[in-house]
Amino acid sequence: MGNLHHLINGEMVADNGRSADVFNPSTGEAIHKVPLADGKTLQKAIDAARAAFPAWRNTPPAKRAQVLYRFKQLLEQNEARISKLISEEHGKTLEDAAGELKRGIENVEYACAAPEILK
Repeated sequence: MGNLHHLINGEMVADNGRSADVFNPSTGEAIHKVPLADGKTLQKAIDAARAAFPAWRNTPPAKRAQVLYRFKQLLEQNEARISKLISEEHGKTLEDAAGELKRGIENVEYACAAPEILK
């Protein structure tokens, strides 16, 4: 069983020791442990988001599209792994999970085109 972590401001954040199991709905098997955030962890995430927002707000649309395009590339490069995770965590067939991911990638692709669409 794998352990999941909070990722806040690019750092893996230690949990408070409280966790919950993540189950594969198809098998009922516990496949991961996920940390349960406390108020301190939640505030750390909120503070990081607030600190990052001004820079993102001032990022030109073309640069935002580049960031989204890189995200799209990462999704495509990790399609098999992500599809497997979706299948395990949502009880979908691998084929359904892959289709869901493809639709998500299409949405990101559309968002990459936003600067052109908004002209």
